[in-house]
Amino acid sequence: MSSILESLSGGSIVLLVLVALVAFTVFKSVRIVPQGYKWIVQRLGKYNQTLEPGLTLIIPFIDRIAYKVTTKDIVLDIPSQEVITRDNVVIIANAVAYINIMRPDKAVYGIEDYAHGIRNLVQTSLRSIIGEMDLDDALSSRDQIKALLKHAISEDIADWGITLKTVEIQDINPSDTMQMAMEEQAAAERQRRAIVTRADGQKQAAILEADGRLEASRRDAEAQVVLAKGSEESIRLISSAMGEEEMPIIYLLGEQYIKAIRELAESDNAKTVVIPADILSTVKGMVGDKFKG
Repeated sequence: MSSILESLSGGSIVLLVLVALVAFTVFKSVRIVPQGYKWIVQRLGKYNQTLEPGLTLIIPFIDRIAYKVTTKDIVLDIPSQEVITRDNVVIIANAVAYINIMRPDKAVYGIEDYAHGIRNLVQTSLRSIIGEMDLDDALSSRDQIKALLKHAISEDIADWGITLKTVEIQDINPSDTMQMAMEEQAAAERQRRAIVTRADGQKQAAILEADGRLEASRRDAEAQVVLAKGSEESIRLISSAMGEEEMPIIYLLGEQYIKAIRELAESDNAKTVVIPADILSTVKGMVGDKFKG
């Protein structure tokens, strides 16, 4: 009876071992690949297949999951670096690259570290592209640099089964020393423009002032001509009316004499004005002296 129990106990143990072995084998052979990933399977150390998302089977103890590669877009930050332009100006530039792994087997077997390799490719190509530009072109041509950069590295990383979705230039700025020099240059240019504007204003003011004086002098001359013509016409009319007598001349000279005395009296410098008692005799005497002379 005891031997039967022992026989049954031994058989149960073997059965349990077989069940455990089968369960473990099934567990090792069944693989569930999550969405957004692809798994690389090696068989006895050699690439065998790429597992797509979902449920799949492999040969346990022979096949091994060597790499788990994401199929989602990967963002690679490209570190900042100093770049020298064609006109020997140092600028600081960095970028960001968006990639997608289309062939995981090439990405893991074609290069040791694809992320490090792409970063180096972008940095090298960026130095080469900006090195052929002047400072002003480099600062204002981000789209052009982006297009040239994408064209330069797309074919290289395609050999690794990777597609470059896009590459963006994050920052491209002059170095600190160059920024200080540019600020000083801008300040000097603004000061120069201010001086030129002020000089132009003074020049225009002087021209307008001179034009004003010229116009005033011209009008004064025209006024003198008009007055002279008026006096001439007055003398002519008076002489025509009175004939050869002295009265026309005396009349006109007296008029001018009185006008001169009035202006002298209104002057700020005049203190005392002496008016002859007999203005007519005085004027007549002046005329007589004139005729005698």
